[in-house]
Amino acid sequence: LPISQSTSNWLPGRGDTFFRSVDFTSTMRGKRSVACRGAVAGAALVAAGSQTNFVAPGPCTKAVQSSVGTLRASQGQGAAASDHAGAVPVLAAGLAAASVMGASMRSKRTARRAVDPDSFSGVCEQTGVTLNRYLIEAQKRGVIDSDITSVFNSIREATKVISKLVNRAPLSQAELLGLQGEINVQGEDQKKLDVITNDVLKKALRYTGKLGTMASEEEDEPVAGSAKEFSVSSSKAVVTDTGKYVCVFDPLDGSSNVDAGIAVGTIFGIFKEPDDMSECVLPADAKDLDEEMVSCLAGTLQPGKALVAAGYVLYSCSTEMVFTVGRGCVGFTLDSSIGEYVLTRPKIQIPDRGKIYSCNEANIGNWDAPMREYIQDIQNGKGETGQKYSLRYIGSMVGDVHRTLLYGGLFAYPADTKNKDGKLRLLYEAAPMSFLLEQAGGKAITGHSRVMDIPPVSVHQRVPIILGSKKDVEECQKYYDKSDDPELRARCESRLKGVNA
Repeated sequence: LPISQSTSNWLPGRGDTFFRSVDFTSTMRGKRSVACRGAVAGAALVAAGSQTNFVAPGPCTKAVQSSVGTLRASQGQGAAASDHAGAVPVLAAGLAAASVMGASMRSKRTARRAVDPDSFSGVCEQTGVTLNRYLIEAQKRGVIDSDITSVFNSIREATKVISKLVNRAPLSQAELLGLQGEINVQGEDQKKLDVITNDVLKKALRYTGKLGTMASEEEDEPVAGSAKEFSVSSSKAVVTDTGKYVCVFDPLDGSSNVDAGIAVGTIFGIFKEPDDMSECVLPADAKDLDEEMVSCLAGTLQPGKALVAAGYVLYSCSTEMVFTVGRGCVGFTLDSSIGEYVLTRPKIQIPDRGKIYSCNEANIGNWDAPMREYIQDIQNGKGETGQKYSLRYIGSMVGDVHRTLLYGGLFAYPADTKNKDGKLRLLYEAAPMSFLLEQAGGKAITGHSRVMDIPPVSVHQRVPIILGSKKDVEECQKYYDKSDDPELRARCESRLKGVNA
């Protein structure tokens, strides 16, 4: 522990064991609680199960007394703690208890660490902090592991290719623009770029060997994330390892806009595969699937709160990658001159309030009453702020959410009479974007409930979504909470229970 010491004395314990007593100076006031917990855990560790008295410094009295309770409970033995001349004698618990406590403390300290780019040393002045450097630093700090780094590297390379394809599309219209002539599982006409970008991203991710399962908006079902073997020549095959993560993605969100040159994007989310697949709730028709498909489904059907990372890439006048690994939200911009994503938004925090709402207002007559009333009120300056909100809507979720994230306000694709569950997919769009917004200080709901709490019942399940600035979304939720529509509330509750609404 980085303890500042003004005096240090060796105090005898029972037998031949001695412990150090540390006087805390004023410089340690901010670190006192951490140091005290470490003193207690360290005493137990050194004592190694012996019945030894440890004398902790007076300022640690409360921390020691609290920690003694934990140690007593874990070992089932007595431990006296009382004030004595400004110190607290503690009967040390066993080595096992100390090891568990110490490991828990180390784990908590690691979990709290954030990646602060200002702490990076030796950053090249010409390039700045690249995505690769950021991932290396995050891995060194224990925020992510090497498998997540590998998955992000694949997403990085794939999205560079997709960015090039999107930018080149107007010059290669026959190959890249227009309809593919096929209909996907959503019942939507596939654009040529839908198929091409899905193939690019899927192949880039598959051969990392770090994914157990992949699921794409453009695929009927999830697929194995790591090829068991793949040919590198006509005569030889290479076996890959199997991964522990699941990646879900929409390769080209807003592709209906691509022919017009309007902003589009890629959305992705990363889950960790469940340790016990038997606990996963599978759809009723899963019994008709083979073992590999059942395993893929079990890995994929997880609620948003199980995500370990999520993000999007916006292809517009610049290509920007925004993501979270559960430690806030950061943004990178593709520098085409060096072919690297460079950190440009080290800490993205959405404003608590905005002045913009983003939704397809043409459907307002078909929305549920609470949403319709809320939008009408903020249009006319009758909301909590008393200000009139402005409408901005691109029709591409990535573009609209990106603006909302930076400027504040609200993005919504609510339920309507035709689509009672909305139109956006829970796994590929709603959950990853909700995770990202929450990490940036925002909020995401379906109406009555939190998007991140909904367990998917199918790979392509749709949900309504309202996300954005925390206070704006909370204001909107109040309209739902005071609604006396039992059918609307029942739909929300059914989703939370993992039942088709």
